[in-house]
Amino acid sequence: MLPESITNGTMQDMKSQGKVFVGMSGGVDSSISAALLKKGGYHVTGVFIKVWQPDWLKDKAACTWKEDRLDAMRVCAKLEIPFITLDLEKEYKKEVVDYMVGEYRAGRTPNPDVMCNRYVKFGGFYDWAIGQGADFIATGHYCINKNGNLLMGHDQNKDQSYFLWTIKKEQLQHVLFPVGNIEKSETRKLAKKFGLPNAEKKDSQGLCFIGKIDIKEFLSHYIESKKGNVLDEKGNVVGSHNGALFYTIGERHGFVITEKTPDDSPCYVISKDVENNTITVGNRIQQEKIGIKRIKIKDINWISEIPKKDSILYARSRYRETLQKIKMIDENTVEFKKEQTTISPGQSLVVYDGNVCVGGGIIMS
Repeated sequence: MLPESITNGTMQDMKSQGKVFVGMSGGVDSSISAALLKKGGYHVTGVFIKVWQPDWLKDKAACTWKEDRLDAMRVCAKLEIPFITLDLEKEYKKEVVDYMVGEYRAGRTPNPDVMCNRYVKFGGFYDWAIGQGADFIATGHYCINKNGNLLMGHDQNKDQSYFLWTIKKEQLQHVLFPVGNIEKSETRKLAKKFGLPNAEKKDSQGLCFIGKIDIKEFLSHYIESKKGNVLDEKGNVVGSHNGALFYTIGERHGFVITEKTPDDSPCYVISKDVENNTITVGNRIQQEKIGIKRIKIKDINWISEIPKKDSILYARSRYRETLQKIKMIDENTVEFKKEQTTISPGQSLVVYDGNVCVGGGIIMS
């Protein structure tokens, strides 16, 4: 029997029995999603999505897709459900990898996980599954689909609604998030209870499906690195870096500060000049002096109704960032109540009304 907290939480929000294809990464979250759905009476098929990988990565220890596929296959065997491998290499290469490299070349900070969800999981996978006669697809995301709305996950430390702002409202009627109402710790316990072979597997921290690769190492194979100067707020040279293109506003690693004392506070990237290949750094106190309040967004997707002018909502420009109060100036202009210091063009601005993710867009300026 499933714990009462699961049956009264996750399963009651799911629709009646139907055919569901579960995106299986080989990790615990998607595996438990499949297990819960089968327990709930769904006709479940596990699907491992094979994505593009560069030739130079195939011989590295960081390349784990074969092991991940094997883990997914073992889970499906344990659950006695069919297993399918879906090849979406072309979609991933074009919409995730090429997009990411192009954005860095342009001096912007991309969000590849958002694009993976948009074009791979809820693009190629979703379209293929529905075309195969599926009633639903399911993933291991920690978020909740309720009454046609996308809500934050119950476990606030694992909430992944930030990465799903591109999902279409009409898709939600065919999407299940079985672990959305579950704490991550409970997911682990359930994996052991179900006897899943990957119950002790660590969570992936890498770039979407590609694996545990340092982003700068990955980009160095496609963008030529070029040493440049690190500047302080007064324009003085205080260190060096390997290429302004590679850095994100708010980042505090990957550059060298040579002009410092043991008492200096940690330095963060507060601006970058791609043309002159310099980055400017400062500490948090200094950052507060150069914040911005109003930004524009593009490629907007509203899951719920379009917010009205002057409506007061909340937003975050980074995963796990504290929600900030905003006012909608118009559909593509947002004004923060407090000045923001870590806004990066190219990143996602995700908008919330309470715990409901109403949509978002790409930060322009």
